[in-house]
Amino acid sequence: MSLLEVRGLSRSFGGLKAVDGVSFEAEANRITAVIGPNGAGKTTLFNLIAGSLKPDSGKVAFDGADITGLKPFLVARRGISRTFQAVKLSGGMTVLENVMIGRHGRSRSGFLSGMLGAPWTWAEERSIKAEAMKAIELLGISACAREKTGGLPFGIQRSVELARALASEPKLLLLDEPASGLNNRETRELAELIRRIRDTGIAVLVVEHDMSLVMDISDEVVVLDFGKKIARGTPREVQRDEAVIEIYLGREDGAGASDA
Repeated sequence: MSLLEVRGLSRSFGGLKAVDGVSFEAEANRITAVIGPNGAGKTTLFNLIAGSLKPDSGKVAFDGADITGLKPFLVARRGISRTFQAVKLSGGMTVLENVMIGRHGRSRSGFLSGMLGAPWTWAEERSIKAEAMKAIELLGISACAREKTGGLPFGIQRSVELARALASEPKLLLLDEPASGLNNRETRELAELIRRIRDTGIAVLVVEHDMSLVMDISDEVVVLDFGKKIARGTPREVQRDEAVIEIYLGREDGAGASDA
Protein backbone atom coordinates (compact mmCIF):
# COMPACT_ATOMS: atom_id res chain seq x y z
CA MET A 1 0.00 0.00 0.00
CA SER A 2 1.29 3.46 -0.90
CA LEU A 3 1.75 5.98 1.89
CA LEU A 4 -0.23 8.64 -0.01
CA GLU A 5 -2.93 7.83 -2.56
CA VAL A 6 -4.61 10.52 -4.62
CA ARG A 7 -7.58 9.32 -6.66
CA GLY A 8 -9.50 11.39 -9.22
CA LEU A 9 -8.90 14.65 -7.38
CA SER A 10 -10.58 17.72 -8.91
CA ARG A 11 -11.05 21.35 -7.90
CA SER A 12 -12.49 24.25 -9.88
CA PHE A 13 -12.47 27.99 -9.30
CA GLY A 14 -15.40 29.48 -11.17
CA GLY A 15 -15.08 28.15 -14.71
CA LEU A 16 -11.41 27.19 -14.31
CA LYS A 17 -10.63 23.57 -13.50
CA ALA A 18 -7.36 23.97 -11.59
CA VAL A 19 -7.02 20.24 -10.80
CA ASP A 20 -8.78 17.82 -13.12
CA GLY A 21 -9.10 14.17 -12.11
CA VAL A 22 -5.52 13.75 -10.88
CA SER A 23 -4.44 10.35 -9.55
CA PHE A 24 -1.03 9.25 -8.29
CA GLU A 25 0.73 7.63 -5.32
CA ALA A 26 3.68 8.62 -3.16
CA GLU A 27 5.69 5.85 -1.57
CA ALA A 28 7.36 5.79 1.83
CA ASN A 29 11.10 6.51 1.90
CA ARG A 30 11.01 8.14 -1.52
CA ILE A 31 11.10 11.63 -3.01
CA THR A 32 8.21 12.32 -5.38
CA ALA A 33 8.19 15.58 -7.36
CA VAL A 34 5.20 17.32 -8.93
CA ILE A 35 6.19 19.53 -11.85
CA GLY A 36 4.49 21.47 -14.63
CA PRO A 37 4.40 24.92 -16.19
CA ASN A 38 2.83 27.91 -14.47
CA GLY A 39 -0.93 27.37 -14.16
CA ALA A 40 -0.63 23.57 -14.12
CA GLY A 41 -2.38 23.27 -10.75
CA LYS A 42 0.57 22.21 -8.61
CA THR A 43 -0.10 24.51 -5.66
CA THR A 44 -3.81 23.74 -5.72
CA LEU A 45 -3.00 20.02 -5.61
CA PHE A 46 -0.77 20.59 -2.56
CA ASN A 47 -3.49 22.57 -0.82
CA LEU A 48 -6.01 19.79 -1.46
CA ILE A 49 -3.68 17.21 0.07
CA ALA A 50 -2.81 19.41 3.07
CA GLY A 51 -6.44 20.30 3.78
CA SER A 52 -6.21 24.00 2.93
CA LEU A 53 -8.79 23.39 0.18
CA LYS A 54 -11.61 20.90 -0.15
CA PRO A 55 -11.90 18.98 -3.43
CA ASP A 56 -14.97 19.07 -5.63
CA SER A 57 -14.50 15.35 -6.18
CA GLY A 58 -11.95 12.63 -5.64
CA LYS A 59 -10.19 11.15 -2.64
CA VAL A 60 -6.98 11.55 -0.66
CA ALA A 61 -5.87 8.60 1.47
CA PHE A 62 -2.87 8.68 3.79
CA ASP A 63 -1.37 5.72 5.60
CA GLY A 64 -4.49 3.70 4.86
CA ALA A 65 -7.00 6.30 6.10
CA ASP A 66 -9.26 8.64 4.14
CA ILE A 67 -8.23 12.24 4.89
CA THR A 68 -10.25 13.90 2.13
CA GLY A 69 -11.43 17.33 3.25
CA LEU A 70 -9.94 17.17 6.75
CA LYS A 71 -8.85 20.50 8.21
CA PRO A 72 -5.10 21.25 8.04
CA PHE A 73 -4.45 20.68 11.76
CA LEU A 74 -6.09 17.25 11.54
CA VAL A 75 -4.06 16.38 8.45
CA ALA A 76 -0.93 17.44 10.36
CA ARG A 77 -1.87 15.19 13.28
CA ARG A 78 -2.09 12.24 10.88
CA GLY A 79 1.57 12.78 9.98
CA ILE A 80 1.73 15.25 7.08
CA SER A 81 3.79 18.41 7.49
CA ARG A 82 4.43 21.13 4.92
CA THR A 83 6.49 24.18 4.07
CA PHE A 84 5.47 27.12 1.93
CA GLN A 85 7.01 28.93 -1.01
CA ALA A 86 7.23 32.09 1.10
CA VAL A 87 9.13 31.37 4.32
CA LYS A 88 6.83 31.94 7.31
CA LEU A 89 8.94 32.39 10.43
CA SER A 90 8.72 34.70 13.43
CA GLY A 91 11.75 36.95 12.91
CA GLY A 92 11.76 38.09 16.55
CA MET A 93 12.13 34.52 17.84
CA THR A 94 15.25 32.38 17.85
CA VAL A 95 15.81 29.45 15.53
CA LEU A 96 15.17 27.07 18.42
CA GLU A 97 11.94 28.81 19.40
CA ASN A 98 10.66 28.72 15.82
CA VAL A 99 11.40 25.01 15.54
CA MET A 100 9.81 24.31 18.92
CA ILE A 101 6.55 25.72 17.57
CA GLY A 102 6.49 22.83 15.10
CA ARG A 103 6.95 20.37 17.94
CA HIS A 104 4.24 21.93 20.12
CA GLY A 105 1.63 20.63 17.68
CA ARG A 106 2.31 17.17 19.13
CA SER A 107 2.28 18.24 22.78
CA ARG A 108 -0.53 17.62 25.24
CA SER A 109 -0.38 20.99 26.97
CA GLY A 110 -0.07 23.23 23.91
CA PHE A 111 2.20 26.11 23.01
CA LEU A 112 0.60 28.76 25.27
CA SER A 113 0.88 26.70 28.45
CA GLY A 114 4.50 25.96 27.63
CA MET A 115 5.33 29.63 27.05
CA LEU A 116 3.62 30.60 30.34
CA GLY A 117 5.73 28.06 32.20
CA ALA A 118 2.95 26.12 33.92
CA PRO A 119 4.62 23.58 36.28
CA TRP A 120 2.97 20.53 34.73
CA THR A 121 4.45 21.43 31.36
CA TRP A 122 8.12 21.67 32.40
CA ALA A 123 9.06 18.06 31.65
CA GLU A 124 7.20 18.16 28.36
CA GLU A 125 8.86 21.46 27.47
CA ARG A 126 12.31 19.94 28.02
CA SER A 127 11.33 17.08 25.72
CA ILE A 128 10.04 19.50 23.08
CA LYS A 129 13.30 21.46 23.21
CA ALA A 130 15.37 18.28 22.88
CA GLU A 131 13.38 17.07 19.88
CA ALA A 132 13.57 20.51 18.25
CA MET A 133 17.35 20.45 18.67
CA LYS A 134 17.48 17.06 16.94
CA ALA A 135 15.78 18.56 13.89
CA ILE A 136 18.14 21.56 13.99
CA GLU A 137 21.16 19.27 14.19
CA LEU A 138 19.89 17.12 11.32
CA LEU A 139 19.80 20.17 9.07
CA GLY A 140 23.21 21.40 10.21
CA ILE A 141 22.13 24.74 11.70
CA SER A 142 23.03 24.14 15.36
CA ALA A 143 25.37 27.14 15.37
CA CYS A 144 22.37 29.42 14.76
CA ALA A 145 20.04 27.85 17.32
CA ARG A 146 20.10 30.85 19.70
CA GLU A 147 20.04 33.53 17.01
CA LYS A 148 16.96 35.48 15.95
CA THR A 149 15.75 34.24 12.58
CA GLY A 150 15.02 37.71 11.22
CA GLY A 151 18.70 38.50 10.71
CA LEU A 152 19.72 35.19 9.17
CA PRO A 153 20.47 34.62 5.46
CA PHE A 154 17.52 33.40 3.42
CA GLY A 155 19.05 29.97 2.87
CA ILE A 156 19.35 29.45 6.64
CA GLN A 157 15.77 30.64 7.13
CA ARG A 158 14.65 28.00 4.63
CA SER A 159 16.51 25.36 6.67
CA VAL A 160 14.80 26.63 9.84
CA GLU A 161 11.43 26.18 8.16
CA LEU A 162 12.39 22.64 7.19
CA ALA A 163 13.51 21.91 10.75
CA ARG A 164 10.21 23.23 12.11
CA ALA A 165 8.29 20.94 9.76
CA LEU A 166 10.45 17.97 10.79
CA ALA A 167 9.97 18.69 14.50
CA SER A 168 6.41 17.38 14.26
CA GLU A 169 7.81 13.95 13.24
CA PRO A 170 5.91 13.68 9.96
CA LYS A 171 5.66 10.56 7.86
CA LEU A 172 5.25 12.75 4.77
CA LEU A 173 6.81 16.17 4.17
CA LEU A 174 5.25 18.48 1.56
CA LEU A 175 7.73 21.01 0.15
CA ASP A 176 6.24 23.87 -1.89
CA GLU A 177 8.93 25.47 -4.11
CA PRO A 178 11.73 24.95 -1.56
CA ALA A 179 14.40 26.33 -3.92
CA SER A 180 12.56 29.61 -4.47
CA GLY A 181 14.89 32.51 -3.71
CA LEU A 182 17.98 30.35 -3.25
CA ASN A 183 21.25 30.79 -5.13
CA ASN A 184 23.09 27.89 -6.80
CA ARG A 185 25.14 27.01 -3.72
CA GLU A 186 22.11 27.10 -1.46
CA THR A 187 20.15 24.97 -3.92
CA ARG A 188 22.88 22.31 -3.89
CA GLU A 189 22.83 22.34 -0.10
CA LEU A 190 19.04 22.05 -0.18
CA ALA A 191 19.29 18.97 -2.40
CA GLU A 192 21.54 17.31 0.16
CA LEU A 193 19.17 18.23 2.99
CA ILE A 194 16.16 16.76 1.18
CA ARG A 195 18.04 13.53 0.52
CA ARG A 196 19.09 13.43 4.17
CA ILE A 197 15.45 13.82 5.22
CA ARG A 198 14.41 11.00 2.86
CA ASP A 199 17.13 8.79 4.27
CA THR A 200 15.69 9.14 7.79
CA GLY A 201 12.56 7.35 6.53
CA ILE A 202 10.37 10.38 5.80
CA ALA A 203 8.61 10.47 2.44
CA VAL A 204 8.95 13.77 0.56
CA LEU A 205 6.48 15.26 -1.92
CA VAL A 206 7.91 18.36 -3.57
CA VAL A 207 6.53 20.96 -5.98
CA GLU A 208 9.43 22.68 -7.72
CA HIS A 209 10.24 24.74 -10.82
CA ASP A 210 14.00 24.11 -10.69
CA MET A 211 14.29 21.15 -13.06
CA SER A 212 17.94 20.48 -12.27
CA LEU A 213 17.00 20.06 -8.60
CA VAL A 214 13.99 17.87 -9.44
CA MET A 215 15.99 15.56 -11.69
CA ASP A 216 18.79 15.36 -9.13
CA ILE A 217 16.79 14.36 -6.06
CA SER A 218 13.58 12.68 -7.25
CA ASP A 219 12.81 8.99 -7.23
CA GLU A 220 9.61 9.64 -9.19
CA VAL A 221 8.13 12.62 -11.03
CA VAL A 222 4.48 13.48 -11.69
CA VAL A 223 3.83 16.03 -14.46
CA LEU A 224 0.75 18.25 -14.58
CA ASP A 225 -0.49 20.46 -17.40
CA PHE A 226 -3.70 22.52 -17.24
CA GLY A 227 -4.74 20.58 -14.14
CA LYS A 228 -4.34 17.13 -15.68
CA LYS A 229 -1.66 14.52 -15.07
CA ILE A 230 0.11 13.96 -18.38
CA ALA A 231 3.09 11.83 -17.29
CA ARG A 232 4.55 9.92 -14.39
CA GLY A 233 7.79 8.00 -14.03
CA THR A 234 11.42 8.18 -13.09
CA PRO A 235 13.27 11.41 -13.90
CA ARG A 236 14.83 9.79 -16.97
CA GLU A 237 11.47 8.47 -18.21
CA VAL A 238 9.82 11.86 -17.76
CA GLN A 239 12.66 13.67 -19.55
CA ARG A 240 12.06 11.44 -22.59
CA ASP A 241 8.26 11.76 -22.58
CA GLU A 242 7.06 13.53 -25.74
CA ALA A 243 4.19 15.34 -24.00
CA VAL A 244 6.57 16.67 -21.33
CA ILE A 245 9.09 17.77 -23.94
CA GLU A 246 6.34 19.67 -25.75
CA ILE A 247 5.10 21.65 -22.76
CA TYR A 248 8.61 22.62 -21.65
CA LEU A 249 10.29 23.11 -25.02
CA GLY A 250 7.61 23.39 -27.67
CA ARG A 251 5.02 25.75 -26.20
CA GLU A 252 5.36 29.29 -27.46
CA ASP A 253 1.87 30.63 -26.76
CA GLY A 254 2.68 31.85 -23.25
CA ALA A 255 -0.11 29.70 -21.77
CA GLY A 256 -0.34 29.44 -18.04
CA ALA A 257 0.90 32.80 -16.83
CA SER A 258 0.21 32.09 -13.16
CA ASP A 259 0.02 28.94 -11.08
CA ALA A 260 -3.30 27.85 -9.67
